[in-house]
Amino acid sequence: MKKVLFRGAGTAISTPFDENGVNLEEFKKLIEFQINEGIDSIIVCGTTGESSTMTKEEKIATIKCAVETSHGRVPIIAGTGSNNTSQAIEMSKLAESLGVDGLLLVTPYYNKTTQKGLVAHYTAIAKEVSLPIILYSVASRTGVNILPETCLELSKIENIVAIKEASGDLSQIAKIASLCGDNLAIYSGNDDQVLPILSLGGLGVISVLSNVKPKFTHDMVQNFFDGNIKEATKMQLDAIPLINTLFAEVNPIPVKAALNIIGYDFGEPRLPLVSASKNVIEKLRELL
Repeated sequence: MKKVLFRGAGTAISTPFDENGVNLEEFKKLIEFQINEGIDSIIVCGTTGESSTMTKEEKIATIKCAVETSHGRVPIIAGTGSNNTSQAIEMSKLAESLGVDGLLLVTPYYNKTTQKGLVAHYTAIAKEVSLPIILYSVASRTGVNILPETCLELSKIENIVAIKEASGDLSQIAKIASLCGDNLAIYSGNDDQVLPILSLGGLGVISVLSNVKPKFTHDMVQNFFDGNIKEATKMQLDAIPLINTLFAEVNPIPVKAALNIIGYDFGEPRLPLVSASKNVIEKLRELL
């Protein structure tokens, strides 16, 4: 079996912005909260971290901050994907030099490459780094789906170890699990599908919910692993109203508002994203 980066709940962590850029002091506070609450991994500079509107220098500072703050207590995984393969290679090598434990690589967006192109893209990146790689399939954002047969081809590459599956298609995820077995671990990319994906052999979730509920999200997954299926299922269902509100507007708009509500100073999303609507903020206050 390939290297397992983590089992359980990994937080796709939000990035706090202020007038000077990234608020690293506030970022450290959230990382400490996550670790103290028992989270199993932290994923920086992903979709929830608004990587698409961060400069290269900001990404480097944020990744470095996460690695230094964690100090080996939990794995730090950096989002280094791009629709430009050479840029993805550059950022992946930079992240490796900063001491991260793994990489999360979203499918190339906008270009809408073929499945053959996906294999070539990921193969080119994997050759340039030694770190474990998690593929990230989220066609609703990128316009490109990683088909199960493509997952099988990519799983033959030694340092491609997992996939974050956010297609929402459980039949597709079951086929990936069937084809790839232990050669490609599966993490849920949707907070409302954690239990179904665990039941198909998934190793956990890369979560938005855990930004504000890290212990809860960790415990939900751990209950499943411990055989407490009824309790895990109850937790999954109990969380649905909050999960739905966290995705009532495009992620990470609501989760950033939620973090501000529970006492952090994470500022507002960067344009073209805008602040959460009054209705969403009121619903979050009620649920939190």
